[in-house]
Amino acid sequence: MTDFADAARSTTRALRDLFPRTPLQKNEFLSRRYGADIWLKREDLTPVRSYKLRGAWNAMRKARAVDPSRQHFVCASAGNHAQGMAFACRHFGVKGTIFMPVTTPQQKIDKTRTFGGDAVRIVLTGDYFDQTLAASQAFCAAEGAYFLAPFDDADVIEGQASVGVEILDQLGHAPDLVILPVGGGGLASGVTGFLREAAPATAFRFVEPEGGASLTAAIAAREPVKLPRVDSFVDGAAVAKIGDLPFSRLTWVRPEEIVRPPEDRICTTMLEILNVEGIVLEPAGALSIDALKDLADEIRGKTVVCVTSGGNFDFERLPEVKERAQRYSGVKKYFILRMPQRPGALREFLAMLGPEDDIARFEYLKKSARNFGSVLIGIETTDPANFARLQQQMDAAGFGWRDITRDEILSEFLI
Repeated sequence: MTDFADAARSTTRALRDLFPRTPLQKNEFLSRRYGADIWLKREDLTPVRSYKLRGAWNAMRKARAVDPSRQHFVCASAGNHAQGMAFACRHFGVKGTIFMPVTTPQQKIDKTRTFGGDAVRIVLTGDYFDQTLAASQAFCAAEGAYFLAPFDDADVIEGQASVGVEILDQLGHAPDLVILPVGGGGLASGVTGFLREAAPATAFRFVEPEGGASLTAAIAAREPVKLPRVDSFVDGAAVAKIGDLPFSRLTWVRPEEIVRPPEDRICTTMLEILNVEGIVLEPAGALSIDALKDLADEIRGKTVVCVTSGGNFDFERLPEVKERAQRYSGVKKYFILRMPQRPGALREFLAMLGPEDDIARFEYLKKSARNFGSVLIGIETTDPANFARLQQQMDAAGFGWRDITRDEILSEFLI
């Protein structure tokens, strides 16, 4: 074993003072679907419902070992890292100051306070994360506190490696494939750093959201680069630039080992796992399971571990998740309909709808001409093929229409 693998095992043993190892569960539903042994490493079941607690706790433990008088820690985070640090602060009895953007949902603020109790203070500042980060670092320097990075830190990476240690111990043998979500790269670099030594025959696939493919960009450029635009929907993995240290440990990754699912498809996986298995996953937590759709041909007959990285999902987002899943699956569409301004026109259109079609949205926009008006209409159905029939009927009746379901600009303003 290398020094890193030994350290990862030591850290894993020490973690047992904080919480028991998370379950590694064989999932029969997914196993049957893909003809493989699919196991879920349930990081959504840590005390803070994400793996982030491991790295935050280990970095704090190591910092205090170097300097026992260190009593103040600072971080910038609007999500799982903040909650992990808050929990660790209360565990060690130290003070934590957590900077969050002013736009952070109240649910996340409340959960962070719950985990940290009197040990943490939350500072809301900045409309964007970059502003929040700058404020936290300036405060940290002025106070002489210790800045706890979310992923670009050797001790954080070592803490996340404990996920790999537990997988190997719980499974009892090396899996054929481990699927890991990627945001800043701390989890991916930690788990692969351990397993490439302890289980060299194990292969890996890395999953990052299509709108935040920072590892893909870094592999192409051979160095971390900042993405010009990031889709923030998969907030636990929507990182504009992968960490320098994690990437230095992932330079061996090949482009074909990275899966980049679209955000809307991830929603279909979240809903399915919730409805079928009763497992609540945040978007980033569903990444590894969603990737199975792209890997179906190569995993048949193999032992596969999917790391479900987090379950901090605000159910106020459920309508959005359902909406995006329906649109991706093709069972919900939005049209701008050019409706003739004559008696019976609306009745004529309604008669075109089949027994499985349902109007989910109807909004008169404006008169575009003396004899016509524009209507925004949303339709849900049970089979995507039903829309082909409806569109043919609208054409035959002379109803002008435009499908705006995937038009980002019009959807943003109208839907």
